[in-house]
Amino acid sequence: MLDTIRKNGVRLALFAAVTTGLTAVINAVTKPTIDHQTALQQKILLDQVVPPALYNNKIQEECYVVTDSTLGNDKPHHLYIARQDDRPIAAALETTAPDGYSGAIQMLIGADFQGKVLGVRVVEHHETPGLGDKIELRISDWITRFSGKQLHGASDTHFAVKKDGGDFDQFTGATITPRAVVNATKRATLLIETLPEKISSLPACGDANE
Repeated sequence: MLDTIRKNGVRLALFAAVTTGLTAVINAVTKPTIDHQTALQQKILLDQVVPPALYNNKIQEECYVVTDSTLGNDKPHHLYIARQDDRPIAAALETTAPDGYSGAIQMLIGADFQGKVLGVRVVEHHETPGLGDKIELRISDWITRFSGKQLHGASDTHFAVKKDGGDFDQFTGATITPRAVVNATKRATLLIETLPEKISSLPACGDANE
């Protein structure tokens, strides 16, 4: 009986060791491909919010960390600086709209340093299908209407949904979601305007304190 238990134990141990080894090998083989695809998808998203014709640096390599409550929470958010001949001309900034109808909405905002929005994309949300999900590009082109909009300071009343006296359409039967996106875009754009003088003091992505 004991011999049988020992034999089964050895078999299980060998099986576990072989499985663990195979998993490690597969991970080592596939990780470069996965990392490459992730980088490509990230670049595609960045190009949608900051047109690549505007800059000539490697925007993904100039990544910093911003922690500011105006970005919807106190978590670190990634900031990507676009430069033209080493001069910072725009940025893409992760932000969170904490007040979506069904929870927080994760976004990426592109803007120059004079308050002009270059592009906005929603990267994650839990809004109601058929209503609030119109913030997603594959569902509706509503999100593209931010491109080219000029924000004239924090008191700009045009930068709001029409129900609040602004220029942006709300959705039929759903005002909370577009309002949350508009307000988050406004806050992030205002913050981007303040960043040029702070870039050198921001921690780089990948730092231990990120």
